[in-house]
Amino acid sequence: MPLHAVTEVYGEAGLRDRFGLETERFAAADRARLAAALDLAGTLHRDDRRVREPYLNHLLRVAIRIICYYSVTDVDVLVAALLHDAVEDHPAELAGLPAGTSGTAATEAALAEVARRFNPRVARLIAAVTNPEYDPDRDRDEQYRAHLAESLDREPWARVIKVSDFTDNGVGVIHTTGDKVQRSARKYRPLVPLFRDLVTRPDTPLGDDARTHILGQIDLAEQRFAAILDDPAEAPAAPSAE
Repeated sequence: MPLHAVTEVYGEAGLRDRFGLETERFAAADRARLAAALDLAGTLHRDDRRVREPYLNHLLRVAIRIICYYSVTDVDVLVAALLHDAVEDHPAELAGLPAGTSGTAATEAALAEVARRFNPRVARLIAAVTNPEYDPDRDRDEQYRAHLAESLDREPWARVIKVSDFTDNGVGVIHTTGDKVQRSARKYRPLVPLFRDLVTRPDTPLGDDARTHILGQIDLAEQRFAAILDDPAEAPAAPSAE
């Protein structure tokens, strides 16, 4: 069952069950690390919402997709996937700083805490997908695209996390409501060529079947963005597995 369908029918509990099923073959120590990451993500994002759902659902889908559709079982990558928004969204709480503390110092402290709790590689992967502070006088989306191109160029494993995140946002845009639909399409559509390039690079650690699946999902996301933005050259595509 596609992951957004699991979400619609069974909610967070269903995604947690699916994550448990996908990871039950892992060694006990690895399952404990994943449980710790999931608990931390649940605590940090406990009050966060993603339109109609708890934010944790997004994090679970990103991690499950990496296991199920990309055939990646690297526990550091999965831990980083569960926590990929933690440093960006909750640096002060993660680092134990006063509420409201932000900026580069808070980000660095939060990454140091991730390295302490898990390991430096997990922190490095999260750093690669964490947005920096942007120049308020420049277009935010342009800065976002430039940041991704630079950070993912040097971190092949971070590409795996970010492409799952992009799939959740892109293919899943039909599950979004309100003004966020248009905003998401405008933000993410220009990233399609970048992700196509990253997925096909020889140093991106994905098998051929995973690459083929992801490229199909990127095509589907682009069709949905075009339909939302009223591009007559594209038509909406039918839902597919995620």
